[in-house]
Amino acid sequence: MGATGNHLCFDLVEESQKRNPGASICAPEGVGGFKDAAILQDYHVLPQFRNAMAKFMGKVRGDRVRFDPDRIVMVGGAAGAHEIIGFCLVDPDEALLVPTSYYPGYYHYLSRRVGVKLVPIECDSANNFKLRMEDLEAAYEMAKQNNIQVKGLLLTNPSNPSGTILDGDTLRSIAAFTNENNIHLICDDVYSAGKPDYVSIAEIVDEDRKSGGSNSLNLDLIHIVHSLSKDMGFTGLQAGIIYSYSDVLVNCARKFSFFGLVPAQAQHVIGSVLSDEELMVELFLGAKTGIPAEKRRSGGRNVKRFFSLLVSDKNDGTVLFKSCLVSRY
Repeated sequence: MGATGNHLCFDLVEESQKRNPGASICAPEGVGGFKDAAILQDYHVLPQFRNAMAKFMGKVRGDRVRFDPDRIVMVGGAAGAHEIIGFCLVDPDEALLVPTSYYPGYYHYLSRRVGVKLVPIECDSANNFKLRMEDLEAAYEMAKQNNIQVKGLLLTNPSNPSGTILDGDTLRSIAAFTNENNIHLICDDVYSAGKPDYVSIAEIVDEDRKSGGSNSLNLDLIHIVHSLSKDMGFTGLQAGIIYSYSDVLVNCARKFSFFGLVPAQAQHVIGSVLSDEELMVELFLGAKTGIPAEKRRSGGRNVKRFFSLLVSDKNDGTVLFKSCLVSRY
């Protein structure tokens, strides 16, 4: 129960591999890529992977925003991504604000490994644990009164474990707050592909760039974490992503990634899978492109009825969040 992943898509991924046998350097069609996979990888990883990942991240956000492959840093899973961001941005005994309830792994990745303090922002179950600006401001002020140096805000959107999604207006207010107080905004987007109505912080950044106003955001303070463990069930491939608008963080994270580089063969396979347009539409994008839920397989051949019964069309996706509030029972 502690390791969430979309295990319903493997039949579709296997079909993709059959359509694209060159994805494996062990197959005759892919043996030409053996040399690229065998030699020592630099920090920038395989271009095929970075390009496919940038395109994929845009697609799961409805192609409303584009991502620059050169800003993608590949590391050993989302856990490794958080650890590296912690090392790059936060000194020991400095803090990150985290809305409750939050993923307990953050304590292991950030507090135990890096020495980061996690300062909780109390979110009310009556509001479905959605972060309110007054709660964020109160937690920040309390931390300052306690002489805690707050370096950033860590958001999981959609939230784990509540499944709550932050709307665009809330994200704009949060970005304005972190910008005004000169603290980092770290958005953990690992569940983004499973929520059609999800709004990414990247969309808020894109809006800000186009507006060109005097109150533009300091993009050096905004960073995104992504992985393929939840979307694709590729937990064993340990493909974590840091996407940052800060050149300094990108350069620093690339150097840290030396300690957790993903094997080139895994990069080769992932790049091939993410480049398969047929697979992407069949697996995720029906809900985002208007294809009716009953006409797609929702991540597996035999689970269409399961998803249509338990997940509303509005919230259809690859992850099912179940409310466990005592008041509901």
